[in-house]
Amino acid sequence: MPTRTETRHAHEVLSSDRDLLREIEVAAHAAATFIRSRDAYRHTLTFDTKADSDFVSAVDRGAESLIREALAPAGRNVTFIGEESAPETVIGTGITFVVDPLDGTTNYLHGFPAYAVSIGALVAGTLAAAIVIDVPRNECFTAVRNGGAFHDGRPMRVSQTTDPHLSLIATGMPFRNHEAIARYLMQLPKVLQGTSGIRRAGSAALDLAHVACGRVDAFWEQRLAPWDVAAGILLVREAGGIVTDYDGAPSVPAFAGVVAGNPAMHAWLLATIH
Repeated sequence: MPTRTETRHAHEVLSSDRDLLREIEVAAHAAATFIRSRDAYRHTLTFDTKADSDFVSAVDRGAESLIREALAPAGRNVTFIGEESAPETVIGTGITFVVDPLDGTTNYLHGFPAYAVSIGALVAGTLAAAIVIDVPRNECFTAVRNGGAFHDGRPMRVSQTTDPHLSLIATGMPFRNHEAIARYLMQLPKVLQGTSGIRRAGSAALDLAHVACGRVDAFWEQRLAPWDVAAGILLVREAGGIVTDYDGAPSVPAFAGVVAGNPAMHAWLLATIH
């Protein structure tokens, strides 16, 4: 049994994490509103290419600027890891915000309705709060450490599917690294043959949110950056799911492969892709 001091400390931590969640909710909704406000001008946007088929637009930068202003105002001692402005920053010992202001930029530029704002908040290196907003559908997925996961304010849980043949699996496809492509093409037929279908949305943040709310039963993708998955990892875990790297380790290194799902489907998928 926990002592009274331990119980009080747990309540204090949860309360602090909920305060952090409220902060990132405000920032994420501001970014989502900005992205929607630019939708009519999407086809006239200029964009840069970070690497082959990897784009960044003025909307990405504008959304991240809004998030940074909300979460890291002058004088506040936080670490901010954002895809566009600080991709090499190491996670700090205090509060770290890991942000993808527009996950699914290619989808956005093409008008394909699968893109999201994703913010994960870490305290002393541990995920404490998370939000993913599906911008086109105006859906909000949130989680707080030891406090559960929520879809538009309602508790959400991973699916209960245990039979792979009845499962729906989400995935992301590598598109730059030739070794990763070859590895993926070996995995894909095995997963296809064992399930009822595979879906590829083009946003890892949304894929993980969909695992968390039970729309899909599992997800796998190679070479994901911290800003792709930080928020989604907490969503899945707080919804009762499991997230690991390709070796089954719970600590997912930067730019590693990610496997997520309900417990049964995570175990099946992890075994199948090896």
